[in-house]
Parts: sequence; structure tokens; C-alpha cells
Amino acid sequence: MKENLYPRQGLALVGLRGTGKSSVGRILADRLGRPFADADVELEAATGRSIPSIFQEFGEPWFRDWEERVLGELTARPNLILATGGGVVLRESNRQRLREFGFVVWLTAEPSLLADRLTSNPKALANRPALTAAGTIAELADVLRARAGFYREVANLVVETGGRTTRQVAEEILAGWRLTMGPAGSDRG
Repeated sequence: MKENLYPRQGLALVGLRGTGKSSVGRILADRLGRPFADADVELEAATGRSIPSIFQEFGEPWFRDWEERVLGELTARPNLILATGGGVVLRESNRQRLREFGFVVWLTAEPSLLADRLTSNPKALANRPALTAAGTIAELADVLRARAGFYREVANLVVETGGRTTRQVAEEILAGWRLTMGPAGSDRG
């Protein structure tokens, strides 16, 4: 069954790598009959480079500039279900853009669970640069501590993904969207 929730508004998923943004986003897009975009995939297509190679060749500031540009293009699309990169919230301009885009959901999970998810999927781990010098669990815990306030700032809804299927997470998001946004056409709250 396709739903027509808030037809002029987008839905963005934020959170650390491994929280399920892309998987849940695809389910939401299918359920709502809306287009889906993964900001990291779009960024790689726009630059013609993988994210690790961008970090290695040009550094994080260059990557963040491109991330901001791609986010601007994606949030201009109506009705989009958007899986963002984990660090998109680091820039105030991106946080503002996300708030204006529509309903924002912070997907979260314990760093140990995220580390398990990432290490069980070597392709996912290989496609992302290390963010700190620490190991996977410590790195994720450090990055979560640094970003949690930014995620909280933009989120209309926080959804814990640990111990749940992507379908269960998607259903919680849909229910939360309905409750948080009120009648179609109204804005936040």
C-alpha cells in the first residue's frame, strides 16, 4: 500500500555509518512511492571518485565542500527520501538545509553493534574512510560523541535500530512521521 504522506515534504535519514540509513530509506521510498537518493552514492557519481579516494587525494575539507553541494541539489527535489552521509551534520549550513527539507530522522545504535555490522560487511567498511585513529568501536564511539548534539538538533524523531529489522525501523518512522507532523500540509509540530 502506497501512502501519500506530506506530498511536498522530503524525509531525510541522518546518523552514523552502519545505522541502516540506505536500507531503511529504500524501504520508505518503496512504501511511499517516492524517489530515493543516497547522498554518498550521488557524491561519488558527481565527483567520479570513491569517498576513500576523495579523502586520500584531497582531504576532508574538499569532501565536505562537495557533500554540501550535493546535499543542496538533493534537498531541492520534492518528495525525496534521502539517506545522508554520516558527517553531513557537521556544517551548520547543512543542518539548516535539512531542517528546511522536511522530516528528519536520526537513526542510532550502540557503537559495538555498529562495529559488528560494519565488520560483517567488509565492502561497507572498505568504502568508507577511517574517521579517527582509533579502532572501529572506539572510533564510532568518539564520532558519535562528537556528532550526537548535531543529530539531535536536526531530528524530528530518533529511532534506535539495534535488535530490529529494517522493516520495523521503517514502520516506526512512518508512525512517528504521522504523529509528529499532524495533518498533511502542516509544518513541524
